Amino acid sequence: MSDTDARQKAEERYYAALDLMAEGKLEEAVRAYRESVSADPAFTEAMHGLARALQDLQRYDEAIAIAQRIAELDPDDVLAHTSLSVLYQKKGMIPEAEAEGAKARVLGWKQQLKKS
Repeated sequence: MSDTDARQKAEERYYAALDLMAEGKLEEAVRAYRESVSADPAFTEAMHGLARALQDLQRYDEAIAIAQRIAELDPDDVLAHTSLSVLYQKKGMIPEAEAEGAKARVLGWKQQLKKS
């Protein structure tokens, strides 16, 4: 499968997952998001959706692993660090949550400064 075909499949499964989320079909959305990421392992938008669906299912450890992967792929992704902060908080990991929240704030400030 070419890179273009892989990306197209990833996007098709991503949009299907968004529709499933809107319908409240979280388990089906997780499968579609996973298919999207499988087609394009660097598609962070699909990873964000997957992390959110897993969070909604209270599968925090899986969601944390996905958010950590996003942060590895794009260390400046504010949402990845925000998601990690929320997920760590839900698990009662307060120091980790605070650290990720601080990273997200600093990254947000840096991005605002670049736009100025």
